[in-house]
Amino acid sequence: MTARDDNTIDFYAREVAAYTTRGEEASPRLKAFLAILPAGGRILELGCGAGQDSEAMLGLGFDVHPTDGTPEMARAAQDRLGVATSTLLFEDINEQNAYDGIWANACLLHVPRATLPSIIARIHAALKDKGVFYASYKAGTAEGRDDLDRFYNYPSPEWLLEVYQRCSWTSVTIDEAEGGGYDNKPTDWLHVTAVKP
Repeated sequence: MTARDDNTIDFYAREVAAYTTRGEEASPRLKAFLAILPAGGRILELGCGAGQDSEAMLGLGFDVHPTDGTPEMARAAQDRLGVATSTLLFEDINEQNAYDGIWANACLLHVPRATLPSIIARIHAALKDKGVFYASYKAGTAEGRDDLDRFYNYPSPEWLLEVYQRCSWTSVTIDEAEGGGYDNKPTDWLHVTAVKP
């Protein structure tokens, strides 16, 4: 099973202008993630969107490699950032021991449940020893589509922890919080930080 969902990717391709003009600031959880990393550390950003988080990381002197699964979004981020931004599908992550941190804010939530364990294993392999992995998910009980026809895995904290524990981590922390999203609907979020031994 592939992690690619054409309807979801097509949505983001159509909405590039909206994402690049929303004026969003970097994720408030980014500061805590960066505090764990070595100064100037090498970071892979998955699902970089319009590039606001990569922009903040670059501004703090980190060696950032932004990527997005939607070619149009990757081009928009590259225009904003002035650094190479790759089009990368999660199942194509194939580096080994390459990154001090991997930042996946609100993107792995589009991966089918059956595929998520293999994607997390790829991320685990791409991290250096003591590397840090952050991802956020919309909580739920069963995968499906939202009103905008985007696919979501909608995990519970218990299911997500079981998936993460298939890899070796020093720690896995899941923080539950209320928030919102592009659709302006109240959303229960799961924020997961995992540290590689």
